[in-house]
Amino acid sequence: MGIPENIVVGSYVWVGDPEVVWTDGQVLNINGEEAEIQISNEKKVVSRLSKLYPKDVDAPADGVDDMTKLAYLHEPGVLHNLKTRYMMNEIYTYTGNILIAINPFQSLSHLYDTNVMQRYKGAMTGDLTPHVFAIAEAAYREMINEEKSNSILVSGESGAGKTETTKMLMQYLAFLGGHTASEGRTVEKQVLE
Repeated sequence: MGIPENIVVGSYVWVGDPEVVWTDGQVLNINGEEAEIQISNEKKVVSRLSKLYPKDVDAPADGVDDMTKLAYLHEPGVLHNLKTRYMMNEIYTYTGNILIAINPFQSLSHLYDTNVMQRYKGAMTGDLTPHVFAIAEAAYREMINEEKSNSILVSGESGAGKTETTKMLMQYLAFLGGHTASEGRTVEKQVLE
């Protein structure tokens, strides 16, 4: 990896940190292939230019709901955006048509009730905030409108919430399927059982 051309004295950058992985700072001095950076906790650090990433100073303080809106789609920028949104209990973030979900490790049942399902029903992806229901809605609409089979891939590490996410997808798809009673049970209950 070569020296980034867009990092000069005064640039705001992300620099590796042994405790918090990435921290932001401003380049104070460049000497050959190394830069002295004033990081936000008043300390100065030295790092190789090739290990620095430019910071998007124009990114909104509360993050972006679709990371394709970021000026730089690199590891520190992505992690910072996800952390910023997570701190506001915004556990869903798009990267184009991919939904990233961060396990909140708490119940957020208000995100999954019938009123929320009703809001996402018929909505286009991007019209509302990122949500697992938006992904299900897009897959369902494509299946209905284009008469194509469709799949939703749910991926993640152990304990990430794949099973819960799949249950939410199924719940929403069952909701879209209707509530006609059959032997005392709704379509939704039959699918979820």
